[in-house]
Amino acid sequence: MSRIPEALRKINKDEGRAALVVYVTAGDPDIKKTGRILDACEKGGADIIELGVPFSDPQADGPTIQAASERALGAGTKISQILEVIADFRKRSELPILLFGYYNPVFAHGPETYCKNAAKAGADGLLIVDLPPEEAEEVRPYAAANGLDLIYLLAPTSTKERMQLVSQVASGFVYYVQVTGVTGARTDLAADLSPMLKKIRKQIKLPVGVGFGISTGKQAEAVARDADAVVVGSALVSRIAEHGKSADLEKVVEGFVRELRQGIECAAKKR
Repeated sequence: MSRIPEALRKINKDEGRAALVVYVTAGDPDIKKTGRILDACEKGGADIIELGVPFSDPQADGPTIQAASERALGAGTKISQILEVIADFRKRSELPILLFGYYNPVFAHGPETYCKNAAKAGADGLLIVDLPPEEAEEVRPYAAANGLDLIYLLAPTSTKERMQLVSQVASGFVYYVQVTGVTGARTDLAADLSPMLKKIRKQIKLPVGVGFGISTGKQAEAVARDADAVVVGSALVSRIAEHGKSADLEKVVEGFVRELRQGIECAAKKR
């Protein structure tokens, strides 16, 4: 059974704050360091980890995560190795993990096999960027059978009808992409976040995570005032790229995640 719903319930209701979700590309800088990066994320205060499955054509991702995928694939990263990292992490942690990626690797392995292997390794959910809700049944029965949540994206352009469709197939939480375009850190965040989240919550009863563009503790604090979860990817991936070969990699990761978590804690005090 997925750890995601209970983790979010505890964080949102009992602790009265937004959850911190961080994205890491598996295999960047190499598969051996990925497990240590996950440990550093947890030490820094991450509540959920999105573990990116590298793909050769990540169309929804900006240059930072595209480059991370290229490095991971160049290092020979395979899905079997990624699942081994999760299984090893499970020996010491119950932190929820969802596999973030594209449909091609799922299709290549077969949705049933992919879901079964992911759950066996200890994953809690899947976010398949290019699997629209209209085609959810390609994966959803197998995800449900193996206790995996299926996370879906919403955008500023999402209609009421789209939200209603997502509400029928999503589980765990929904991920609101607060700006249009590809992933990447930004200096400015969406000004209409609060009213948009109200619209989403009228149609969807799941927690709402907000991401795309969050790169500082201050930005995390601002988003955490309204969101159920704050999602940070490119800003962390860029630090991993910069320090991937240095001895202070884990310290840098832990420190940045802690900065984000502190921002969220500040928002909770002002709620």
